[in-house]
Amino acid sequence: MLARLSSRPVFRRCAFTGVLTLALLGAGLPTLATADVGPRPDLSRFYRQKVKWAACKNADAPKDLQCGKVTVPLDYAKPRGATLDLALARYRATGKSRGSVLLNFGGPGGAGVSELASDGKEFMDLTNGYDVVTFDPRGVGQSSPVSCGAGADQGSAAADEEPADIDSGDPKVVLKQLRKAAAVCAKYSGPVLPHIGTVNASRDLDVMRQALGDKKLNYLGFSYGTRLGAVYAAQFPKKVGRLVLDGVDTLTEPLSEQGRAGAEGQQTALEDFLNWCVQDIACPFGTDARSAPDRVVGLVDSLDQDPVQTDFGDTFSGQDLVGAISQALYSKQLWPSLERAIASLVEDGDTRAVMAFSSGGAALPRLGGGGGLVDAQNVPLDNLPAALMAINCADDPDRPTAERITKDLAGLRAEYQAASPVFGRYRLTEVLMCYGRPKGTDYIRDDVKNVDTSKMLLIGTRGDPATPYRWTVETAHRLGSSAVVLDNKGEGHTGYASSKCVHTKVNEFLLYGSLPPSGSSCQPDTSPSGE
Repeated sequence: MLARLSSRPVFRRCAFTGVLTLALLGAGLPTLATADVGPRPDLSRFYRQKVKWAACKNADAPKDLQCGKVTVPLDYAKPRGATLDLALARYRATGKSRGSVLLNFGGPGGAGVSELASDGKEFMDLTNGYDVVTFDPRGVGQSSPVSCGAGADQGSAAADEEPADIDSGDPKVVLKQLRKAAAVCAKYSGPVLPHIGTVNASRDLDVMRQALGDKKLNYLGFSYGTRLGAVYAAQFPKKVGRLVLDGVDTLTEPLSEQGRAGAEGQQTALEDFLNWCVQDIACPFGTDARSAPDRVVGLVDSLDQDPVQTDFGDTFSGQDLVGAISQALYSKQLWPSLERAIASLVEDGDTRAVMAFSSGGAALPRLGGGGGLVDAQNVPLDNLPAALMAINCADDPDRPTAERITKDLAGLRAEYQAASPVFGRYRLTEVLMCYGRPKGTDYIRDDVKNVDTSKMLLIGTRGDPATPYRWTVETAHRLGSSAVVLDNKGEGHTGYASSKCVHTKVNEFLLYGSLPPSGSSCQPDTSPSGE
């Protein structure tokens, strides 16, 4: 049942959020293997850059983490026009470096710089041979962050907005609210919004590769980061080095299908969490596994009807809680923290701990700037969900018409509710939020296939609540003979941080080029995380 729709977009998936974010030396510009970009413009000034590394300005950053930036065109079709700066961070190789390995933590909308600063220990093994580098993609984190105005002053369009009651049975109200939400996001995001999306992020990735001095891209991408890696392989097949895609995203399913899959997967993950939680007398949902799911639904409905005030002067609704829970369910390691956070919310009305799972920043939003880096403390509070929605919509060519939404809304509501009484409403809202935005690219769905690259490693986890294992199989088949599949028979979203076997096999490939046989597997670790 959908009751409230606001301009605040919703989450889909991010691999690490909540625990953790160019010299052309005689060579020609890389060939873009896509009809999506048209004639190749002169990008030579961007490919002549070299990254200048320095100590990170953020006082909380580890002392051995260095920060830098690269400059890319706002519009690749108009490289003489406006530009964007993209934030980078790295841990230097401990010995002789063979180059860089770039990390993308997922989302879409996950900020790499803050993620690496907070959880870089997971990747220290890779510094045995590489500089470990990450970045904030365009529209994300410090790189011209997009926003939909959540947490803005009371005079803002977002603050004045009235929620739409989808349960009212009047699709016209829903359509009006969707159009208004799209306009609010455009207002707060600025000029980067029309140029966001994975096709452009992949071009940015190649500029970074050259700026780092690497002939080929070595890459480790999680969740959405696998989509980015696959698009790069299609656009720049001759520049592919050692690519690892962990928690493989779909390249073909529309958002409506992805939403259903996500709702079903996270409902299962929620039930697993509740079975664990009720064994503790302090569980905020009681000690009876049979009644606990209904108590979750009751808490969500109660907060939707009567949201609580946050320290930011905003309100925290049931759907905000669903978004936070969805992030925490990606890893069993977060279960104890999620239990305590919800207990604080239920007992004291304290939203701080639960909001930490879903917030991509800690400041009020600001209008999209002129392309320079944004200070970490000024990243909009809602940047992660705003960027997630913007990128997903930019990557999806489907735009249901007003007539189709009017006709199908009741059926979709029932279908998503059946998939998950907790996450169904949330996922359907995500699908509908693309209405009123420009049509996305068809390049990913139509052209990212049969890539002519060196071998790449794809990892699917059987119990993944966000990227089902079948997506790994389907994407591997689509990419062709270059794809090598590793079957991780464990639980949780992605395998690198949760499975010793996966961790070892990924490192062996990235550091030494040693690939497991396609179709080989990793068994679950004997001591599950979070126990």
